[in-house]
Amino acid sequence: MTSPRLAQKEIALFFFPLVLNVQLMSVSHSIINAILARQDDFITALAGFSVAMVVHLFLASPSYQNHTITIAMVRDRQSLRSMVIFIVLVATYISIMLALVAFTPLGVWLLRDLLGVNSAVMSEAQSVLALLVFLPFFTGFRGLAQGLVIRARRTPLVSLATGVRIGALFGFLLLGARWFSGGQIGAFGLLMCVATESLLIGVFAWRVRLPAEQGKGRTTGEIIRYGLPLAYSSCLQQTIPLLINAIISRMPDGTLALAAFGIVRGFLFLLAGPMRNLQQAYLTLVHSVEDFTALTRFFVRVGIGMGVTVLVIAYPLNPLIFGSLMGVAPLLRDYLTLPLALCAIFPLLYGGSNLLRGWFAGVHRTGMLGRSTLLKTGYMLGWWGFLTLVPLPISGALMAVLLLLSAECVEGVYLHRQRNRFLAG
Repeated sequence: MTSPRLAQKEIALFFFPLVLNVQLMSVSHSIINAILARQDDFITALAGFSVAMVVHLFLASPSYQNHTITIAMVRDRQSLRSMVIFIVLVATYISIMLALVAFTPLGVWLLRDLLGVNSAVMSEAQSVLALLVFLPFFTGFRGLAQGLVIRARRTPLVSLATGVRIGALFGFLLLGARWFSGGQIGAFGLLMCVATESLLIGVFAWRVRLPAEQGKGRTTGEIIRYGLPLAYSSCLQQTIPLLINAIISRMPDGTLALAAFGIVRGFLFLLAGPMRNLQQAYLTLVHSVEDFTALTRFFVRVGIGMGVTVLVIAYPLNPLIFGSLMGVAPLLRDYLTLPLALCAIFPLLYGGSNLLRGWFAGVHRTGMLGRSTLLKTGYMLGWWGFLTLVPLPISGALMAVLLLLSAECVEGVYLHRQRNRFLAG
């Protein structure tokens, strides 16, 4: 007996609450950017916070696959206990690394010597990272809870928890402004609102009763073997914005480019970030070749819609969103318009890569994802070396976007070819 074909409506009911979740998460970063854009030294505040978030995402990225690992591996209490151990181990490692960057000479070497930021931006970034040392524990357990809720197909609960996070962020930013200044205001607000979200989604996960599946309990070792390739692949993914920052910080308009790229990445997270949920959609919904085709068709439609939205924000709505709502200075607003417009194709590129990543995770070939990201990182390192020797006469923000788009193309093409080889073999 064959299972019913996966319908576009079924995909939409599963996917769009997760889209709302990612967009609500990204709204929190845009809200923080709007607050920082109103500081006296807004360029340094925005640049420092942007650099700090890139470093944080790089170091904390191993925990960002926790919901995917939970969906694929957690089936009973034994595998749940094993997953908790995995989360604690990874979060402890990340917190130690964040503390080293924030409080020791390692941070000076990474930020000033490797990334090439000036002393003011370096100090701002370290002050932000100092407040984020314990964030990995909240994000780690949030991923576990989200995975349990997603696997139960209760995706609206994930968005509800994130909506509460946004509401709490405003209060925490107002509270933080009494104790902190510059980028630290954003760091305090981010830490506290994520803690609030993690607590609420944890309550939802506790109330969701998943059916026990006999004979599928996973040990800690099995989860580590499955999860580590995903973890280091996620970590390597974050070397891309890290290397981009290292490249553009050395350009003539380096500080302005860092500030602009931080804002552009915030909007990409808002508009293209939801496409990463194609991994979870694949693992939960796809059970046949026909289902994969249906999900592919769905992602193309959504990607085109998001690309059009990027263009509308970059041009017709530029004065309203960047000027009136975010309070971005006209100089910075004009500077980032063209780079943001070019990102209209990013949702399709990013969505295609994540759909393929979901396919490889589904067939338990997670090692391939690590290799694809190594290729992507090597590609970016090559550009870093080339541009150090041969500077190109274009703006730093435009260079950042071109590198981001081309790196996504490299990974997508590689994964597509490897999937075809796997199916042919």
